[in-house]
Amino acid sequence: MAAWDVRGRTVLVTGATSGIGLEASTALARLGARVLMVGRDPARTAAAARDVASRSGSSEVGHLVCDFSSQADVRALAEAVRARADRLHVLVNNAGGVNKARRLTGDGIEATFAVNHLGYFLLTNLLLDLVVRSAPARVVTVASVGHRRGTIDFDDLGFERGYTVMRSYARSKLANVLFAAELARRLAGTGVTSNSVHPGSVDTNIWSGAPLWAKPVIQILFRPFFISAEQGAARVVQLAASPELEGVTGLYFEEGKPVTPAPLVLDASLARRLWDVSARMVGLAPLS
Repeated sequence: MAAWDVRGRTVLVTGATSGIGLEASTALARLGARVLMVGRDPARTAAAARDVASRSGSSEVGHLVCDFSSQADVRALAEAVRARADRLHVLVNNAGGVNKARRLTGDGIEATFAVNHLGYFLLTNLLLDLVVRSAPARVVTVASVGHRRGTIDFDDLGFERGYTVMRSYARSKLANVLFAAELARRLAGTGVTSNSVHPGSVDTNIWSGAPLWAKPVIQILFRPFFISAEQGAARVVQLAASPELEGVTGLYFEEGKPVTPAPLVLDASLARRLWDVSARMVGLAPLS
């Protein structure tokens, strides 16, 4: 089998209108991939796609719209992807955000968990047969080092008790890493790999939803350690496009290298339970 080459392959990038998603889309388009960019706002998403096409010199850049807080929107996105592509070689799960106060989506689910985890979970499952049919293929889940502070409480996944912006974010990122690891186990032998990555402390607008009191703290404590969106995107692109990672699956990456994730991630029974609970929350039958 020839070494992995992203040229001519179809890549779907969610959360692609700014920051890491925008820069990853640009880099992948420059490498010759056919890039489908997903954003929430139609005008911004169309403008981002034009920007990527211009900067990359690629004519193979398309865009689709989805609000990941809506399961109906995620289902519509999956159908739109199928209408646009008969193969999907790389799925980059990158959309996300935070909320300063606890709020519920239209589906009645705490918003940070709904967008950051269940959105990835549902979209990946809805497109999984297409990805498997495209093997060799890759699923890249953008997580965070913040997963190390995360907890899972199945009796209160939505933080009806004790909500804070950081606790909800950390839980959603822990769910990302657990999901990527469990997906790798379920895809063993299919030719599809699944890995998660902390792209670094990237100076993006994800924290625009943080409370006002937290923003100066973030600026003072973390900004000196921030890397650029381009640098963060490069770590995502590595997992999506590097020939050296062909066949590598079930790992969590920091600073471009696989590292041991939080101890909770190593609990396969926890990952299986999260998978089954997530499947019920999005209306999918739990899989063995």
